[in-house]
Amino acid sequence: MGIYKIEEFGAKGDGKTINTDAIQKAIDTCNENGGGKIIFSSGNFKTGTIELKSNVQLHLEPGCKIVGSEDIGDYKDLGADGFLMEKIEPKRELTKNALIIASESENISITGFGEINGSGPSFYKGVSYDENGNYNKPNISRPRIIIFYKCKNVFIEGVKFVDSPCWTIWLMRCEDVNVHNIRIFGNRKMKNIDGIDVDACKNVAISDCIMDTEDDCIAVRSIKNLYDEQPVVCENITVSNCVLKTSCNGIRIGCPGDGVIQNCVFTNLVIESRRGIIFEHPKVYLPENITSGADTHDILFSNITIKCIQSNIQSEVYLAPICLYIETGIKLTRLSDINFSNIKIIEGKGPIMIKGNEETKIYNITFNNLEMENSGENGIVCCNYENIKFNNLKLTNKTK
Repeated sequence: MGIYKIEEFGAKGDGKTINTDAIQKAIDTCNENGGGKIIFSSGNFKTGTIELKSNVQLHLEPGCKIVGSEDIGDYKDLGADGFLMEKIEPKRELTKNALIIASESENISITGFGEINGSGPSFYKGVSYDENGNYNKPNISRPRIIIFYKCKNVFIEGVKFVDSPCWTIWLMRCEDVNVHNIRIFGNRKMKNIDGIDVDACKNVAISDCIMDTEDDCIAVRSIKNLYDEQPVVCENITVSNCVLKTSCNGIRIGCPGDGVIQNCVFTNLVIESRRGIIFEHPKVYLPENITSGADTHDILFSNITIKCIQSNIQSEVYLAPICLYIETGIKLTRLSDINFSNIKIIEGKGPIMIKGNEETKIYNITFNNLEMENSGENGIVCCNYENIKFNNLKLTNKTK
């Protein structure tokens, strides 16, 4: 396995030169020679879209920064068989361009001690602000930092990801993924700045990470409309030993148009967010051509602290530190068998919510050792449910 330095292919770490061609040449050469390691030394390497290929490792040495171009023309879309991006409504923000893309590649990795910066604020130039002083959504396509599709044996470790213009890392139909000890920081004035979106993947481990984002830190999905190959299943996902900070949701599991989400474990987490853990199914997220909704079951949460931050939204649904919600008119295949153990909620603004509807009841939900202090009117709200268990529950009302 060879070692390749990008300077040998003409790359310059001066923060000005667009190094797309040089970096891609290094990747292609490494791949053609059977694989190896691409070394990014200290410096600022500006680039457009690069495509990571099988058996190639990108390694960022200390002092290295890979910087996304500020010109959307330097980015290209992920093109892959079976990926039906054209069916997705533009409002869902599912653009398919990214700084680093990979499709049907194996044994790929991004490691080291450097930074990958998406130049996010540059895509908001001239954009107006909302009433909270944050950017409104721009009218141009915003790239992600990473999109990997149908990749196997993926390893991401050590690197810092900063200011992605949209979701930071999007994994789709990938298998055997290990994300370890990375940091993700997103400018909270921007929109749709997720940390890691795990979509229709199998065997994914996310551990020892720190995230500070504007939108969901971690989202686990199975977006049926994106793929021609059915069924769409997301399973065997573990998230452990992470710190998750966001102005939105710490962990989101599913949306109403998803397929199957099953066998997931979340443990040893510290969450600071408006809402900590949500299974939210509103009509606004239901695609027009989907009639049978998500099938979500067998999800475990343990040893988690949730600290709720202030919100301008007063609806109980949008203040719930833990929320299982199905809006009236939405029919899911299933939302059941969710277990919460050793959960502490600090400074809760709203109730724990378990709210199904007449079409779909929520059932087999268990809370063991739950402690919550709450300043809202209600502590726990349950509607249209079966078999909800609370063992060793402590509620403290902090209303002044």
